[in-house]
Amino acid sequence: MRVISCFLLMAASCAAPTAAEVLLIGAGDIAKCGPRLKNAEATARLLDDLFLAPGGGRREGAVFTLGDNVYPRGRATEFARCYEPTWGRHKARTRPAVGNHEYRSPGALPYFEYFGGAAGEAGKGYYSYDLGPWHVVVLNTDCAHAGGCGPGSAQQRWLRDDLAAHPRPCTVAYGHHPRFSSGKHGAKKSMIPVFETLYEHGVELLLSGHDHHYERFAPQDPGGRLDPQRGVRQFIVGTGGREHRRLRKRRPHSEAADDTSFGVLKLTLGSSSYEWEFVPIAGESFRDSGRGVCH
Repeated sequence: MRVISCFLLMAASCAAPTAAEVLLIGAGDIAKCGPRLKNAEATARLLDDLFLAPGGGRREGAVFTLGDNVYPRGRATEFARCYEPTWGRHKARTRPAVGNHEYRSPGALPYFEYFGGAAGEAGKGYYSYDLGPWHVVVLNTDCAHAGGCGPGSAQQRWLRDDLAAHPRPCTVAYGHHPRFSSGKHGAKKSMIPVFETLYEHGVELLLSGHDHHYERFAPQDPGGRLDPQRGVRQFIVGTGGREHRRLRKRRPHSEAADDTSFGVLKLTLGSSSYEWEFVPIAGESFRDSGRGVCH
């Protein structure tokens, strides 16, 4: 897979999406009432701005969340008081993923009640949808609550069948826990079977949260070996507002990382390619951008 940084391209190459492109923008680890809620409000303001179209109106696209949408226990009152006043104003275009903090409320019931049908079938936490030319898969990586993530599990069988039934040129998957990470929680071995299925079906991107930093990996196979032709490129975007956590020893093939900035990942999805851009909140300077071609 060929990757080109936006600053190496002509300005037009990184301009607003064309009619054939859609936006997918978001982060994980988002809202906690109290002093840190200002961070979630700051990242919500990025969503306000990034969907604006030149000359007015709104661009086509969706907001993704990568779990731990609200802290500390995913209660209904926390969604009402912490998430709703910030990211909740984009609820109509949000397609969320569930995280471990949602499951601190039994069955993550307030999460499923708050997002309703946008979160897929109640109780499962995994589902898929189409966005412009792309197929999008949302995973429940809290494996104990999802009935397992291993080979033969209900979610793994569903994932395999869903990807086989939607053989689009470009596919992105997202969920809470990462397969690879240089952060506090590190690599999640329970994600290996899921990653293997994504790899076997030629999925381009895997977006994760859980660790509270930003990180981008080169395309890799399930064993963590570089595979620029068929590998899955993983992003960690645990930068929605909760707090930062220090990076630890960088894992192989980690191409960019930052543990100081809150922000969102903006994906511009085309018919056979994608562009990424990490956009920080006002007053912070870390950025990361580039382009990839679908398998």
